[in-house]
Amino acid sequence: MASKQETTEIIFKSKLPDIYIPNHLPLHSYCFENLSQFGSRPCLINAPTGKVYTYHDVELTFRKVASGLNKLGVQQGEVIMILLPNSPEFVFSFLGASYLGAIATAANPFFTAAEIGKQAKASNSKLIITQQCYYDKVKDLLNNNDHKVVLVDSAIDDNNNDHVHFSTLIEADENEVPDAKIQPDDVVALPYSSGTTGLPKGVMLTHKGLVSSIAQQVDGENPNLYYSSEDVILCVLPLFHIYSLNSVLLCGLRAKATILLMPKFDINAFLNLVSKHGVTVAPVVPPIVLAIAKSPDLNKYDLSSIRILKSGGAPLGKELEDTVRTKFPNAILGQVIHFFLVFTFLIPSRILLLFHTPN
Repeated sequence: MASKQETTEIIFKSKLPDIYIPNHLPLHSYCFENLSQFGSRPCLINAPTGKVYTYHDVELTFRKVASGLNKLGVQQGEVIMILLPNSPEFVFSFLGASYLGAIATAANPFFTAAEIGKQAKASNSKLIITQQCYYDKVKDLLNNNDHKVVLVDSAIDDNNNDHVHFSTLIEADENEVPDAKIQPDDVVALPYSSGTTGLPKGVMLTHKGLVSSIAQQVDGENPNLYYSSEDVILCVLPLFHIYSLNSVLLCGLRAKATILLMPKFDINAFLNLVSKHGVTVAPVVPPIVLAIAKSPDLNKYDLSSIRILKSGGAPLGKELEDTVRTKFPNAILGQVIHFFLVFTFLIPSRILLLFHTPN
């Protein structure tokens, strides 16, 4: 009889203290912990209007949205689709779904009607939150009452009952939300892959998975992202992409930073917002880095508030990196490398930050 093969287990352990990961908490509860301490601090700034929402404002609003979603028939475990650019309504909708125990899937508003329809069908979404300008892309999904549409801006026709205004959600009673028994392994987000190597695939991210991912980035004595409650983080990268949703919005909320929501990139608007609001952290992608490097107006703006400029989504070439570093000599320039996992029971992302400190 063959003897049993002996195995040796080798464990490499960091010398730093373990990070406490409260993965028993639902995602929204984890991000809004210590609300009594930070509730009056600015949470969101809507760049187009300048309107500021405190952490108390955001927490109250997403609870109202959860109640409103429930009144429209959305139940725990069901999916809503968010078809919006970066905006407060996107944040309220995502967190409201989490509070209700529902699931949010986000799609690119510039998708074609067919692409949106495929994701809506694949995700089995029950309700779509979007803008009036994208209504024509989703109206065919309203057949047989399979979907409801919520518009964040003006209604198309008050006599048309196939859609409601977002105000219907935020005017709901926050105390009328069913008591959701959310489990750590319940799915909270359903982002879709880009489809580069095949059809787009939905990735089921659980409350526990996202809490664990965020904790690795911003909690503990040696965080990866170095966010603080004093930071103003520019959110110009689209929230329908996991990089922005996870590492900008959710990590920013956990750190109790201020998140400046910019719906679309324009180089002069970008530079003006940095100067106007004292942006300290600017997560970007290589095309934005290139636009910054080539801007002839860079010297017209005070960009001295930026302490971290980090690029992700694709590698940043050394020549471009060196060019940008000369324009931000006092800032740390970092590159973010994401390794996304597609298993529901694993942490949804590993993030490695390669930082170059200023000379």
